[in-house]
Amino acid sequence: MREIVLDTETTGLNYKSGDRIIEVGCVELKNYVPTGKTLQFYCRPDIEISDGAKTVVGLSDSFLKQQKTFGENHDILLDFLKEDTLIIHNADFDLGFLNKELSLIGKEPLKNPIIDTVTLARQVLNTRVANLDYLCRRFNIDLSDRSFHGALLDSQLLASVYLELRGGKQFSMQLEPNKKENQKSSTNNTNKEKTKEIKPTIDQIQQHRLMLKKIKNPIWNKFNY
Repeated sequence: MREIVLDTETTGLNYKSGDRIIEVGCVELKNYVPTGKTLQFYCRPDIEISDGAKTVVGLSDSFLKQQKTFGENHDILLDFLKEDTLIIHNADFDLGFLNKELSLIGKEPLKNPIIDTVTLARQVLNTRVANLDYLCRRFNIDLSDRSFHGALLDSQLLASVYLELRGGKQFSMQLEPNKKENQKSSTNNTNKEKTKEIKPTIDQIQQHRLMLKKIKNPIWNKFNY
């Protein structure tokens, strides 16, 4: 099962008033495990970033002016997403921006299945607070690299949170017995290869019999064979 964790950074909070996407980050999961395959790109929005967004993302207008537009990047994004399920934190926000960008270049809105991790976290954890920082702290996920928000970094953090919400620790524990069984099997095979068959000589057998005759009232005489 393939899923894509996705996050965007934007010039502001409202696509309806003209704010645009400035960064997209994606992480590929297969069977709830990151494959190591990611996608990340910046976009030239052709408008200035709001002061609030600059503080959050740490990007400058001059840097973004050197990037390709969303329209120039959209092919690699759609090819990466395919038709697989998208894992998004506060999905309405990111989908609103993505579909607005697609509409501006004459493309259809995304039709992928969506899992909103805000809703999932509230269901699983029975909590009203469900922002990404809180969930990372709750699951002891390292936030030391998050001095600024970045779409790829946030997607990687969200992938870890999503795994926990899906029972990641229990999933790992279920795999442990198989791992131990394989280790046991490997050890047994190794011992078997090192074991040597030793056959006593005729002289050794005779000496053993003589020694047994010298034992008074041996316990094995009490049993009938």
